[in-house]
Amino acid sequence: MEVRDEEKTVRALIRPAGSMRAVRVRVVEGSERGQSVELLPGRAVGIGKSPDNQLTLNDLTVSRYHVELTLRRGGIEVRDLESMNGTYVGEVRVDRALVRPGTTLAVGAAVLRLEEADAELPRPVRQQPEELALIPGLIAQSTAMRNVANTVLRLARSNVTVLLHGETGTGKEVLARALHAQSDRRDKPFEVVDCGSMAPTLIASELFGHERGAFTGAQSEHAGAFERANGGTVFLDEIGELPLELQPMLLGVLERRRFKRVGGSRERSVDVRVVAATHRDLRTATNVGTFRADLYFRLAVARVVIPPLRERPEDIEPLVRRFAEQLTGDPRAQPFDRAALAALESHPWSGNVRELRNVVESAVAMGSLVLEGADASDPSGALSSLTTPANDAGSPFELPYREARAQAVAAFERSYLRQLTEACGGNASEAARRAKMDRPYLLSLLRKHGLR
Repeated sequence: MEVRDEEKTVRALIRPAGSMRAVRVRVVEGSERGQSVELLPGRAVGIGKSPDNQLTLNDLTVSRYHVELTLRRGGIEVRDLESMNGTYVGEVRVDRALVRPGTTLAVGAAVLRLEEADAELPRPVRQQPEELALIPGLIAQSTAMRNVANTVLRLARSNVTVLLHGETGTGKEVLARALHAQSDRRDKPFEVVDCGSMAPTLIASELFGHERGAFTGAQSEHAGAFERANGGTVFLDEIGELPLELQPMLLGVLERRRFKRVGGSRERSVDVRVVAATHRDLRTATNVGTFRADLYFRLAVARVVIPPLRERPEDIEPLVRRFAEQLTGDPRAQPFDRAALAALESHPWSGNVRELRNVVESAVAMGSLVLEGADASDPSGALSSLTTPANDAGSPFELPYREARAQAVAAFERSYLRQLTEACGGNASEAARRAKMDRPYLLSLLRKHGLR
């Protein structure tokens, strides 16, 4: 059916927010009237009653961590942190919204105005290639990731506790290992405890160890991660999943550097550095009471926020080249043409760098690019054809049946497991229940495909 000109929708001539240099957040009503803070690209501003916010509002109607503002490509993102009294744009209470300069926000009894500012942007961080090589596995073409790399390298020289916050698949463990490898503790152990993959009854034993007979099945004594890592680093992955009843035990270790094994009576001293990571916003968790505020303060002595891949499309092409080289052994391999790369750069990437690697691996194996959520006008989902890497076998039909079948099964497994774990919020136990498979087998598959 032909569409008349008057029925067509055209793009409005509105200046994209990504071209704004900065936004000034100014208090126009409330006890802190006149105070302001600048919002720069790639740097979030937290607002609330706690003094570790970028803008502190000493008002009883304002939560400890009330709202976070981020300057995005499409506007100013307003994200309420489960505050008691809410964040309002006019008469509308918002959990998450994208607004433009000139917007007024009600934060408790305080009123803020977002004004475009003509601030001088900080100079981009310019690491030398040899500096970036200090973080194996990191691609930092974008300014945002160069800033993260610079922060990590500076923090590595100190002994402070670091909290890495980022979505699933952004590379938190890569940065945690860099913090250890570039520190004075590099020759000591690096112990990883995944707080989201174990039953609560086992986490305490894995962290602090247990004595023989401490519980059913404790046939012998066991040294926990803190004991094993003495002199080195303990990496607490998905710390946001730590059960509330275990949080005081962890707080005690961070404060006193002493602990007792489960079922033990003797206190043990330990010298470790703690690096924690989470995809959850622990400030929100402290507001709703699922995470202790005092433990958060101890963990977030230094907080590093890793931007999602969709906010740094400049990193996609070099990441693709890195993955293609790793998969084919050919440094010249480039599995995507220009149109395919453009499709990759506009994809939302809910699984971030991990999802991108899976797409590259599948494309190299199957010879086609398929992205979830592809345009309905392209029923196959193939957004472009691929250029064949120099050492690629070509069409899967040129492979022996058994090898082609193995590649197809592997691609299915990766796609299924990725969607399953995302639907379950990274909870392996829930994912195993939905898939109707044993949890240990699910974890082995996740590790096999680099999803955990």
